[in-house]
Amino acid sequence: MTALAGAFWLARSPRWRLLDHPNARSLHQLPIPRTGGFAVLSGLVVGSMGLALFVAEWPQLLKILPFGLLPLAAISWLDDRQGVAAWQRLAVHGAVAISLIVAGLSIPGVGLLPAWVTMSLTGLFVVWMINLYNFMDGMDGFAGGMAVIGFTTLAWLGRADVGFVAVSLIIAAASAGFLVSNFPPAQLFLGDTGSTTLGFLAAALSLWGSQADLFPFWAALWVFSPFIVDATVTLLRRLARGERIWEGHRSHYYQRLVLLGWGHRGTVLAEYALMLICAGSAVLAVQWWPDCLFILALGGGGVYGLLIWSVARLEQRSMGQRTKD
Repeated sequence: MTALAGAFWLARSPRWRLLDHPNARSLHQLPIPRTGGFAVLSGLVVGSMGLALFVAEWPQLLKILPFGLLPLAAISWLDDRQGVAAWQRLAVHGAVAISLIVAGLSIPGVGLLPAWVTMSLTGLFVVWMINLYNFMDGMDGFAGGMAVIGFTTLAWLGRADVGFVAVSLIIAAASAGFLVSNFPPAQLFLGDTGSTTLGFLAAALSLWGSQADLFPFWAALWVFSPFIVDATVTLLRRLARGERIWEGHRSHYYQRLVLLGWGHRGTVLAEYALMLICAGSAVLAVQWWPDCLFILALGGGGVYGLLIWSVARLEQRSMGQRTKD
């Protein structure tokens, strides 16, 4: 409710209206306020305060998260407001990743590697999740929907730990409040403040839950795979083509579907279906087939390969149709 009220106020407050103006790389046609991240953050703060009333002791990670969230929100807000150099953003992203590593979080299953390798891989994972969530926040209802479905699923997977469940559901509820104003046609955008926050939290809770043996690390990756696969494959494709990966573009698969005529609503509903399939299969796999990781990875890779091929095929047909016309 706090996030919903905050989103409603931010969308209409002239003082806080940092507008996202359409450009050659965007998918929207009109200026939209991009202060929705503050609505999500306000929901997180109020939810955490409420948690303190019912829980004798806060989860340890909840005490640590502000050390990452505050500088991340600050640099992202500056970027939304006036623009910040890429190296400055990455420096802060690296610092907040280090805050999780210092807190004792790391990617499980790599303990046999030298400590510096484990810490480097963990840091890269956190920084990539922060940035890929920002990259994928380019369509109405997309990032908010991924947060609602993703963190709700993590809550179910980590249901053995009440504190973990509470934190996950607080994030999901704050995202749902924002989503009311972001579902197509959007009245409010997350902005960098909101998208980087959700990416950081996705990384933090994935590490927390897997390190606490609440669920396997791969399960969290699979839950968020609609974002991870699109962003990672797109980055690799752009690298292979020699493109400037730090510049904005419209090459993500969800953007390509919108441009093919699916529209924001049609594309985001299709993405929701994919998210629910990934979430449901992660829950079933953890419960019934925890030792079949190779088979699951093979099947998942095949599904995503088919989806990637299908988008390329649709583009070829569309181009051929335009040539005939």
